[in-house]
Amino acid sequence: MASHPYISGSGNITQMVGFLRKNFPATVTSETVKKYQLAPNNESYVINALQFIKIIDEEGRRTDAGHDVFVLPDGEFEEGFKRLVKDAYADLFELFADDAWSLPKQKLTGYFRTSDKTSEAIGARQASVFQAFAALAGFEQVQAKPTNGTKAKSATNASKQVKSKPAKVKESAPHIEVPTPQSGSAHAPSKKDMALTVRIEINLPAEGSQETYDNIFRSIRANLLNE
Repeated sequence: MASHPYISGSGNITQMVGFLRKNFPATVTSETVKKYQLAPNNESYVINALQFIKIIDEEGRRTDAGHDVFVLPDGEFEEGFKRLVKDAYADLFELFADDAWSLPKQKLTGYFRTSDKTSEAIGARQASVFQAFAALAGFEQVQAKPTNGTKAKSATNASKQVKSKPAKVKESAPHIEVPTPQSGSAHAPSKKDMALTVRIEINLPAEGSQETYDNIFRSIRANLLNE
């Protein structure tokens, strides 16, 4: 028989603790749980969990320790409830110390299965009950990590982005102008004086070498700029 409490739906225990903080009767039984419409047909599992942390005794009577903690205001209640849980799960804390509060569910399940010789399903429920108590004591629970498939997909997308080729930069074509003679000349323009403004666009190869560029500009000077 499992020595640590378990239930299908640990949220029922969390809600019951919330109700008891508002009104903690002298005796808490399965009938009390039914009145709050919690854990249908599983009321005894809620009672067992409350007895395990010793806020009620075997007869369902409220204990002094339970009363003293449950009348504390927010901020102080968590610290008091923490002591109750730590005392109840002394074997777990003896092994893991305060790291027990933040153990992932899988590791807790393994511990309870080994300790109580329970099945995987029962061990998982025992782990859920402890995590519910830990949350009430003010400890945030570890969220499940993304699956390996998600990580692999993200890594693949990142790899594709890194390997994508950079876009080729189109170089601006040089703008070459030949100056025209000044408009105020005193003599009629001769063949030598006449000039023509020419705009030349040259598409330079983006991956050309320096030698290629030099040859292009030498050809321009030889054929277009010289007389």
